Amino acid sequence: MAEATRAESDSAAPRRRSEAPSLKGERHEGTLVLTVAGDWLSRTVGALEKDLEKTAEANLGSSITMDLSAVGHVDTAGAFVLERLRRQLSQSRGEIALDGLAERNRPLFKAVGDAMDRERPSAKPAETNRIVAAIAGLGEGMVGLKDELVNGLNLIGGAMYGAGRRLSGRTQLRPAAIFNQIDQMGVRAVPIIILITFLVGGIIAQQGAFQLRRFGGEVYAVNLVGILVLREIGVLLTAIMIAGRSSSAICAEIGSMKMREEVDALHVIGLNPIGVLVFPRLVALTIALPLLTFIANLAALAGGALTLYIYSGISFANFAQGLQNSIDLFTIFSGLIKAPFMAIVIGLVAANEGLKVGGSAESLGLRVTSAVVKSIFLVIVMDGLFAIFYASVGL
Repeated sequence: MAEATRAESDSAAPRRRSEAPSLKGERHEGTLVLTVAGDWLSRTVGALEKDLEKTAEANLGSSITMDLSAVGHVDTAGAFVLERLRRQLSQSRGEIALDGLAERNRPLFKAVGDAMDRERPSAKPAETNRIVAAIAGLGEGMVGLKDELVNGLNLIGGAMYGAGRRLSGRTQLRPAAIFNQIDQMGVRAVPIIILITFLVGGIIAQQGAFQLRRFGGEVYAVNLVGILVLREIGVLLTAIMIAGRSSSAICAEIGSMKMREEVDALHVIGLNPIGVLVFPRLVALTIALPLLTFIANLAALAGGALTLYIYSGISFANFAQGLQNSIDLFTIFSGLIKAPFMAIVIGLVAANEGLKVGGSAESLGLRVTSAVVKSIFLVIVMDGLFAIFYASVGL
């Protein structure tokens, strides 16, 4: 910041300490003289901010003079504060001069005054058209979708490249990392998967039996439970729960490493972050989700069988006989086939969002939320696409 000072004759002489700025008022023959003294610098004027505001708002009379003869050093901030005070006092009392202003400080005060007089262009409100705004929003969405697809393909390519290097022996294979992720994403998720799918299977059986009882076809609730669970509900519920449980964990883990610059450290030491961080998690999800889906199917069928036994009196033997008559091998595998694809989508979305995390905790929270929402949405969309495909080929 510019500062108007006296030229020192000896550059080696020690600089004097800054004097605190002061503002005092005295009346002489009906005129109030505001005596300004000390050094008005950017590091010192803050202490007088409240006093200056009170002075500008006070009723000081109609005749005021500002005496600057005792001012030492002054920089741009000090000149701005004094010029602003003079203008505030001049609004209701006429022009107030700055008496005793040193010649060395005049150019600085003139530059500050000119800058304050300069007209600033007013911000024009943006003219918005709803049609244009809608088209612009659609375009932004398509560009964002393109970026997401490109990032997803990059992650797939990086994971496949890392897998190729491990299988060819050029990079050390780390099965411990994969088994650790299988334990966290698969084994530890078994209790909640069993509980939720058991309850949902029981609910489907009860509602099916209740509705079919009106037509005397209560026994067909067994067919309803078997087909619905094995084709749709088992894999969909499992994928949604894994999307909420594991997708958030993957995004938080990678995002935390991104915040601590550990991902950049992997680049520095010559390791591929996708191969080190993303590949084990994708493999673990691809293995764990089909197995969890199989367990979920069994739990849902057990819940349906128990509910029909209690609610409709259908024995377990009759339930098993009904399943045998209503389902075939394709019905069993039609749901399991979806699981690896859903696992890959969940892992890619979570890793992609984790790598986007910035340097703040707020960014981490937003990305974790986005990962969960996008994963669940894409899982449901993928389930719908599989249903359309099965229907189109007559399965």
